[in-house]
Amino acid sequence: MNSAASAEARARLDAIVKAYDVRGIVGEGLTAETVEALAAAFVDEVGAGGGRVVVGHDMRDSSPGFAEAFARGAAARGADVVSIGLCSTDENYFASGSMDAPAAMFTASHNPAAYNGIKFSRAGAQGISLDTGLAAIRDRAVDYLEQGIAPVASTGAVSTVDVLADYAAHLRSLVDLSGIRPLKIVVDAGNGMGGLTVPAVLGTAAALPALPLEIVPLYFELDGTFPNHEANPLDPANLVDLQRAVVEHGADLGLAFDGDADRCFVVDEQGGAVDPSAVAAIVALREIARVQALGEADVSVIHNLITSRFVPESIEAAGATPVRTRVGHSLIKDQMRATGAVFGGEHSAHYYFRDFWSADNGMLAAMHVLAEFGSQAAPLSEMSTRFTPYSLSGEINSVVDDVPAAYTRIVEAFTDRAEFDELDGLTVTGVTAGDEAFWWFNVRPSNTEPLLRLNAEGGDAATMAAIRDEVLALIRESPRSA
Repeated sequence: MNSAASAEARARLDAIVKAYDVRGIVGEGLTAETVEALAAAFVDEVGAGGGRVVVGHDMRDSSPGFAEAFARGAAARGADVVSIGLCSTDENYFASGSMDAPAAMFTASHNPAAYNGIKFSRAGAQGISLDTGLAAIRDRAVDYLEQGIAPVASTGAVSTVDVLADYAAHLRSLVDLSGIRPLKIVVDAGNGMGGLTVPAVLGTAAALPALPLEIVPLYFELDGTFPNHEANPLDPANLVDLQRAVVEHGADLGLAFDGDADRCFVVDEQGGAVDPSAVAAIVALREIARVQALGEADVSVIHNLITSRFVPESIEAAGATPVRTRVGHSLIKDQMRATGAVFGGEHSAHYYFRDFWSADNGMLAAMHVLAEFGSQAAPLSEMSTRFTPYSLSGEINSVVDDVPAAYTRIVEAFTDRAEFDELDGLTVTGVTAGDEAFWWFNVRPSNTEPLLRLNAEGGDAATMAAIRDEVLALIRESPRSA
């Protein structure tokens, strides 16, 4: 390959290999040829030659072809490929964990239909990031694109296995819903993989006993063009249909899954969104109580630094240790393993479980919410209020030309009235004089765009709003901002 072509291969992979996964527009950076090279590189990096590699995919039109390309590249380097076909990302983690095999999941999660990507795992559903192997996979793939994939003497075979029933049974073994009061639930799968996994786990599609749940399905048809709305429940616009349906059907609550169904969002009976921090606190308390009942004394729970202050307060009140971390799913998986934490929660509705190979599982979080809610009589709006005592801004993105200058303005404005830390971006914590209302905010630059992301919280709504607006004015002071 000539130098121009070599540079093009490097640029193509640099564009699609992100901090925690591979993500790009189909047919541009992400092609069958690129996928084959990444597969071969993955097998080499994780030492899977002569062993097994799991591959699964979501419902996007390009996903089956990419999974086949991956199988070709992996088999060429000596790995036996176990194809699990259509699956959610957490079902892929289940396969990686239960088979103790490295895995690849083809999905672009909540991104629009033009995108696809790959989430890699080492054996046991262990995450891979740029710092823990993804950069090396990228660099090896550049070589394979330049020189071609050299097959090993004994190439691998491809087999097909359906793990959905085992996945559903495993989740049922972790959270018992058989004794809860009858509940009516509207579930918005967003035409994503929840349309496959919800009937198996919460229904009877996997031949499991019926639960006391009446499920009203919304957009369960698998369709990677997302004809109804984007499969990104973090955007409030994509919750509107679910909120309306919950009220119309007189349901007890609603659940919304993203495209690959590894994240779950909750809506109460009035159509109000339950903050992911409240879900994190609910699940944390359940998991702490469970392991304490088994005799575990030194319990830790992970939360990232932009969850509500109520999350670590709840963990401490339950006699466990909160561990504050940076944002990022591969990083939190690593921290889960390093600390032995029983549970981890993120503001983005990723929830991690030690009993699920320390991987994230939106379905399992939903089951914990159903178990807790279904064991008491109050409506969800009342129950969730107990777990949302403070006021959160949610994430607000601003386009900023000069991020360092914006940082400087913030530091100068708050130097005499707040404490700073730089665990992840800049976190500023203080108290409003006179009323002793606490507040904090975090600003983090995007890895790929000229964006600053702001999250703020206050002891009450007025305090939060005042801090939020002051910081936004500082961020957006630059000539070109939005």
